[in-house]
Amino acid sequence: MPRHVAIIMDGNGRWAKARFLPRLAGHKAGVEAVRRVTRHARRLGIEALTLYAFSSENWRRPDEEVSDLTGLLKHFIRADLNELVRENVRLRVIGDYRRFGAEASALIDDALARTAANTGPLLVIALNYGSQVELAHAARLLAERVARGEISAEAITPDAIEAELETRALPPLDLLIRTSGECRLSNFLLWQAAYAELLFVDTLWPDFDEAAFEAAIAQFGQRQRRFGGL
Repeated sequence: MPRHVAIIMDGNGRWAKARFLPRLAGHKAGVEAVRRVTRHARRLGIEALTLYAFSSENWRRPDEEVSDLTGLLKHFIRADLNELVRENVRLRVIGDYRRFGAEASALIDDALARTAANTGPLLVIALNYGSQVELAHAARLLAERVARGEISAEAITPDAIEAELETRALPPLDLLIRTSGECRLSNFLLWQAAYAELLFVDTLWPDFDEAAFEAAIAQFGQRQRRFGGL
C-alpha cells in the first residue's frame, strides 16, 4: 500500500465535450470525483493524498473558466470542511493560493486553521502550483544562505533542497496517477516524482471512481521498486 499518492486530475473538459455540455459541467463532475477518491483513500488507509487542482500555468485559460474554477474551490471548502474536520483530516495547500483573491484566501486560511490540530490522513491541494517555481524558490533560499555565510556551497545537497520544498513535511511520493490518457507530468512534483511509480490511465477524471482508484493501487502493488539498486 503506498503511503503517499498524487493525482493529476485531467479530463474534465473532454468529459463535458463528449456530452455536449459546457466545461463548467465537467469541472463540477470533477469535484464529485474528488469527493469519491478522497473518501476512498481514507478508507484504504492512504497516509497522504495530493491533488493537482490548479497549476501555475492554468491562468492562461479564459477568465470565465478561471472564475468558474475559483467558485468551485470556494464551494468545495464551504461544503466539505465540516466533513474534513469530523474525519480528522489534515488539510494542506501547496502553491501560492493568495492569487485567488481575498475571499478564497480567507476560506483556505480558515480551513487550514480548523484542520491544523487533526492527526489523521493528509489531504494536500496544489493551487497555483508549479514545480519549477518551487525548485527555483528552494535554490534561491539556499543561495541567500550561502551569501550570508550561514552555509557553504558544498552544503547544498539533495537533502538540503528537499528541506526547502513545500512538500518537506509529507511522506515520500510513492505513486503518481494521471487520468485522461495524457502521459506527461505538466510541471507537477518533478523533484518528488524522481522515484515514484507513474501510472497513466485513460479514464477521464470525472469517471475516475473507487474501482479505478483501487485498480491503480493494485498496479502499484505489482511494481518492483529498486530505487536504482538490484
